Amino acid sequence: MSDGNRSAERTLPSALISDFGGVLTTPLDRGFRAYERESGLPLAELGEAIARVAARIGENPVYRLERGELTEREFAQLLEAELDGRFDYVRLRELYFAHLEPNLEMVEFVAELRRRSVRTALLTNNVREWEQRWRAVVPAVAELFQVIVDSSRVGSRKPERAIYELTLAQLGVEASEAVFVDDVEINCQAAAELGLATVHFRSSEQALAELAALFGVTQAPRKAPRNSRAPSEQAPSTHEQGQAPSTHEQAQASRKT
Repeated sequence: MSDGNRSAERTLPSALISDFGGVLTTPLDRGFRAYERESGLPLAELGEAIARVAARIGENPVYRLERGELTEREFAQLLEAELDGRFDYVRLRELYFAHLEPNLEMVEFVAELRRRSVRTALLTNNVREWEQRWRAVVPAVAELFQVIVDSSRVGSRKPERAIYELTLAQLGVEASEAVFVDDVEINCQAAAELGLATVHFRSSEQALAELAALFGVTQAPRKAPRNSRAPSEQAPSTHEQGQAPSTHEQAQASRKT
């Protein structure tokens, strides 16, 4: 075989690690925008309240919530104190899930990879009390993913190095063998620093094209509603930089999820 042929060949990735909210679902900011309209509480003001709590306790409370260090109720109490009781966390949760739907194109792509014997893991920043609800958004999640790593269950969250290393260990692959897809750029950067190939999800069309090229998939997924996020749909950016009103991958309401 010539050197040219060798260089043309490449080893395909053996594993996919996928984010949940905003990748396998519709954009996360829709529920937050609905809460803003209904409650009259601007998301910017909610973000400012989170920043004040962060200054007081030394860390963004969203991060502690997503690591399982705060309960949902404890998190809500911190914000209620800053907002004179105007924050209704129960209603926010209800609207968040009411506006969350599966991204069927991405779900089908993961299913296609499973049919090709690609190993799969779900890596999500989430809230412990939300587990039953978020799993219900994509009912096939347990069949699609051999490994599910929930930040609130393991005490670490993206973009912390430990949660990526844990996911790789549970999958039984090296970083160089895996592809990571997430709609939060800082999470992709952290994965890339570990040696994973990354896809920064901005729309289904863009992400699927990049993933298909990486995995050598030429068969298009079945048609389904697009999960594209236009700039006008994005919520104020604060979460992943340390000031967001997001939970789960609530990053949509604060920085984008």
